[in-house]
Amino acid sequence: MTTSTPPSWSAAGLDHALARSRAEQRAALGLYLPVGYPTRAAGLDALHLMAKHADVLQLGVPHTDPVLDGPVIRRAAAQALDAGFRMRDLFDAATELTAAGTTAVLAMSYWKPIEVYGPRAFAEELAAAGVAGVLVPDLPETGTGTGTKTETDAETGTAASTWQRAAHAASLHTSTLIPPRASDAHLAALGSVTSGLIHVPATPGLTGARRPLSPYLPHLVRRVRTLTGLPVAVGIGIGTPDQAAQASAYADSVIVGSAVIRRMHAQPGAAAVTAAEAARDFAEGVRRARPPAT
Repeated sequence: MTTSTPPSWSAAGLDHALARSRAEQRAALGLYLPVGYPTRAAGLDALHLMAKHADVLQLGVPHTDPVLDGPVIRRAAAQALDAGFRMRDLFDAATELTAAGTTAVLAMSYWKPIEVYGPRAFAEELAAAGVAGVLVPDLPETGTGTGTKTETDAETGTAASTWQRAAHAASLHTSTLIPPRASDAHLAALGSVTSGLIHVPATPGLTGARRPLSPYLPHLVRRVRTLTGLPVAVGIGIGTPDQAAQASAYADSVIVGSAVIRRMHAQPGAAAVTAAEAARDFAEGVRRARPPAT
């Protein structure tokens, strides 16, 4: 199934962010935060401050079973849910952020919350809020996420095609996360159902890992870019500004989440200010990109 997201003012925001960073010979900095963490008000304050340093903001939908996330994001999502997160909070936050500046806004959600809310309504409300696209890391049928199947082939096929139709009709980019050890044919197939960005993990395993970046990552990024024809975002394991600098030398975008949340958790009384400081540090990182290790 080949899709092509029609141009729209919201989807174009991501394209412009990538073009700006490319002109500066660096990766675009994407910063992730679950909406409603640590509270609705403090989280929104943090996002506004983070936007001053980020090219892209990735708004996470808190979920009770975030299968790809490590303990840092799991704890943040649980806190947001305990504080009363509702899907309307995502749309309201996106509307406020897109109205306030030029930072591109993406959403990240597991499939189940989208399915429960309704894919068409979810896509339409995000587009109305100015969101450029959605990353669904466990989107059925794409082979992303854990690589396990919990539904029948017919059910997963219906889910994936339903989301693709909804996103296309709303002019939203649909981003995907490549699975481990994906073949060339699989990557090419993912490229046909992806637009905006395709995501590559910087380290194996769950989010929040604190280990060196894979020495094979530069080659993987080049391979994915060649086979899909898409800009490549590197995330899952970017834990320090030095690692952001390293990945910025060859990626189109660098995504940071757990490292920012970890700092916020350590300073609960100044979460927004701490998030801004972390965002500044990672922004400085991507601007001092260095060649990848050989």
